Amino acid sequence: MAAVQQTYPDSELDALFPCPSSPPNILSPPRYPGVSPEAVAALIRVMKENYTKYHIFFNYKRFHNHITHRALALYAMGATGSLIEYFYEEDSAYQRPVVEPPEAITEENFTEHLGDENFYVAYKTFFSKVFEEMGLSGMLEEYVFSKKYNFMEEQDASTQPVMFGRFLGALFHAFIHVGYGAEMGIPGMVVEGLAMASVHKHEFLPSYLFDTSGTTAIEEATTRLASLCLNTKTPTPSSQLEQPPKNHAFSILAKIMQDSKFAPKEIEKHFQDFDGLISEHGDAIWRHVEQWTIDPSQPGEIERKIEECIWTSAILYSIGGWNKDKSLAADFFFLHLVTSSLFLPSLLPYLSQTSQVLLLRGYFASTLGWWVARGFPRLDIQGFFNTTSHLLSES
Repeated sequence: MAAVQQTYPDSELDALFPCPSSPPNILSPPRYPGVSPEAVAALIRVMKENYTKYHIFFNYKRFHNHITHRALALYAMGATGSLIEYFYEEDSAYQRPVVEPPEAITEENFTEHLGDENFYVAYKTFFSKVFEEMGLSGMLEEYVFSKKYNFMEEQDASTQPVMFGRFLGALFHAFIHVGYGAEMGIPGMVVEGLAMASVHKHEFLPSYLFDTSGTTAIEEATTRLASLCLNTKTPTPSSQLEQPPKNHAFSILAKIMQDSKFAPKEIEKHFQDFDGLISEHGDAIWRHVEQWTIDPSQPGEIERKIEECIWTSAILYSIGGWNKDKSLAADFFFLHLVTSSLFLPSLLPYLSQTSQVLLLRGYFASTLGWWVARGFPRLDIQGFFNTTSHLLSES
């Protein structure tokens, strides 16, 4: 494929990469003071140049281009324009140029080229047009969370589009990219992120996720049992009905550690092999995730589940990487769990209630998968606090 530098009308680039806006949720990460017109100008220039010049993978091992991630993080922390420019020059030195795609992506051939990195620019062009028509909410609902773009009739499992799986796959990179777009109000980041997801490889995803309104098997069974009361002369108050146990995310961590299917001798062959683990044990992970209680009818439930995800990621990174003899061995992969979880508050407000629940469960399932694939470290929470609590009094 021939390397190219794309040219776009200034008006199109201006629309894709405007000045960052305020976050959509009070739970989104706060911005540090220090933002200046110089920093805004540098940030926009970096994002526009990256969009026109560089591929989303910086090598042929499919390692991700992080230019915009670093630039936006620097901006949010109050960096100067010169600092943003300095790191851009450093990061751009090893990037791959974009390549001319073999053909354009349309509605008709959208699924034919999924997973093919040579079509990154074509998917980018496609999603740029879709964003103009649908906006962020409509585009995510259609191309990430709809059954149409995940499972198609008369296609075998290996050729299904599974866009939701690609969106969360490859260690959450597309999710982070789109999350930055949602948090900062930058359409170009959303467009790039969904194009990135489109050229990610096929990921395991249970097809039944898109067969119902988003309720789990437990929730659906409970609803059916409750509906039987409509046939009685004296309905039983809902408060007196037997309810399924409410499981916190931490309860699911405990259940998996006690599950014989995840005994070290059963899964050690998949340590360092996320794809192999998910292919063989993805259904078992999802069965645990279904037991995680999410009841969006309760006020504040989505915010509570965001908090559980963030705490889970923080615990896996900190306590999962700690032992009393060697202190903290920070895991690069677990670090992505922490950074990605910060975008949940910015993405969820753009989604329908059904898609909010699906995103939370999918995110949690992927988090659990990475925990197991990275060696399934035991979580000695009590030992951690026994050993480190004195640091609070010394600080």
